[in-house]
Amino acid sequence: MIKVCKFGGTSMANGINMERIAGIIGQDSSRKFIVVSAPGKRFGGDSKITDLLYETQKEVEQSGTVGKAFEKVAARFERIVDELHLAFDIGSVLRETAAAIEREKSPDFTASRGEYLAARIMAELLGVPFLEAGDVIFFRGGRLDAQRTYEALGAAMKACGRAVIPGFYGSDETGAVRTFSRGGSDITGAVAARAVGADLYENWTDVSGFLACDPRIVPSPVGIRELSYRELRELSYMGANVMHSESIFPVREADIPIQIKNTFRPEDEGTAILPTVPLSSRTVTGIAGREHFSVIYLEKSLMNEEIGFAGKVLRILADHAISFEHMPSGIDTMSFVIDSDFLKDGVWETLKREITEAVRPDRIDLISDIALIAVVGHGMTRSVGTSARLFAAIANAGVNVRMIDQGSSELNIIVGVDNRNYARTVCAVYDEFFRSDAPVPLS
Repeated sequence: MIKVCKFGGTSMANGINMERIAGIIGQDSSRKFIVVSAPGKRFGGDSKITDLLYETQKEVEQSGTVGKAFEKVAARFERIVDELHLAFDIGSVLRETAAAIEREKSPDFTASRGEYLAARIMAELLGVPFLEAGDVIFFRGGRLDAQRTYEALGAAMKACGRAVIPGFYGSDETGAVRTFSRGGSDITGAVAARAVGADLYENWTDVSGFLACDPRIVPSPVGIRELSYRELRELSYMGANVMHSESIFPVREADIPIQIKNTFRPEDEGTAILPTVPLSSRTVTGIAGREHFSVIYLEKSLMNEEIGFAGKVLRILADHAISFEHMPSGIDTMSFVIDSDFLKDGVWETLKREITEAVRPDRIDLISDIALIAVVGHGMTRSVGTSARLFAAIANAGVNVRMIDQGSSELNIIVGVDNRNYARTVCAVYDEFFRSDAPVPLS
């Protein structure tokens, strides 16, 4: 059996935690390939290594040399090596890294050095080969070159037998380092599992799996023992941030299961993510949401007979590099839900003018300060009255629904409410669908 294990930033935060990781790996001989993140925060008010590296890049851009931010990075890694009592010349590696940062002057290269240094140390601690991600993970046109990566990475992993791989980065067509989006070490782990044909991808973090909703809103919510790939994708995309939302794709292609585990409570069962899951007694699997959206609302008589109406609006959004989240519509109405950050600095006035010129709507409005809440679960497909229960619960909480969007798969229902009603809505929905069920502990 082959397991690929990814350890997150909190798990890698200091030498004590890395010793803990070594113990976890040593307990299971099938844990052969280890993907690591850059060290995260050790305590409240501490800095993540990646954040310090972004500060380092600013210093290099301003002065041409690394400065105080990199001194903090170096001190963290020197301390980790001291805590581990390793005979590893981290000073030489740090000097080489500083020189390379000054030479490359690349944001991606600089940001990637946290994972690089962490993996070098972890490989030394475990006594296994270090596998340079830039040599085996490839980007083309800014995206993962999947086939080339699977072939090169799979061959390298099989040749090593065991290895530590830095997460978050690879190289592009020119050989320059390129990174995934923030949190992308999850993607590296999934890519590695797919490349080597792993039996299981273990994602080790600082929580014991997924919870039915945000514990900052609902105290001690129910734990989720099993999720399908599709449920994970929906919940992660809508804000359940245990895993990067894009990390599902490589393992889904090969039906490789994922197990979310807690580095600090390794005995806990965690959450299993599977190709399919048996229907449970619960209608809803989980609730997730995000705040600060805006809705562009268009109204025009006989819109349904106007060919290309939506396409014209979408082209305008694309021209401004604006992506949309949802597009609920009626016969004579259409809405585009977008992240409010896209509309800063007068962008809305420009969009309004261009959309008006392109499609001549009878009405165009912007609805701001909207929160989206996704209610997710395969159980909704077989439960009569799910929508009625959902909207009754929201109404009984005194909240007005501003938007509704449900896909034909019936896997999720998304509602939009005012930002100020976000927490109240999540609590109301949780009470409706989970209050009568006994909690399922994750331990």
